[in-house]
Amino acid sequence: MQDPFAGNSPAPPPLPAALPPPLDHAASGGWVSEEDRTLGMLCHLLGIFTGFLGPLILWLVKKDRSAFVNHHGREALNFQLTILIIFIALGSATIVLLFVFVGFFLIPVILVLQVLAVVAEVMAAVAAQKGGWHRYPFCLRLV
Repeated sequence: MQDPFAGNSPAPPPLPAALPPPLDHAASGGWVSEEDRTLGMLCHLLGIFTGFLGPLILWLVKKDRSAFVNHHGREALNFQLTILIIFIALGSATIVLLFVFVGFFLIPVILVLQVLAVVAEVMAAVAAQKGGWHRYPFCLRLV
């Protein structure tokens, strides 16, 4: 008996136009220097203390030096801008809702999101220090 599906397999789907960078430096075929790994880690850690200004300055100064630093600088900057937009929206909603006495429910949400943001930044910094190409999962790609 002949297989009715033999020879009629569908063609594989086309590859997307822009593939994300590989997940680790070994898969990329390259080696990431210690200085690049430190700068990539610093891009993420500066965001904890300076908001978007630290990653922005470091990215603008070092983005042409290596693709690794460029990637981590962009990721850190995009994450900080996303967090800034979210906190502005939540802060505005809290202020408006305080007038109807229910806005205080959003204050714990803001605090939990801040803790989660710090955890995400530390995870990204650790990945950068290990030479990995980290991407934040819920982040607007603005830059």
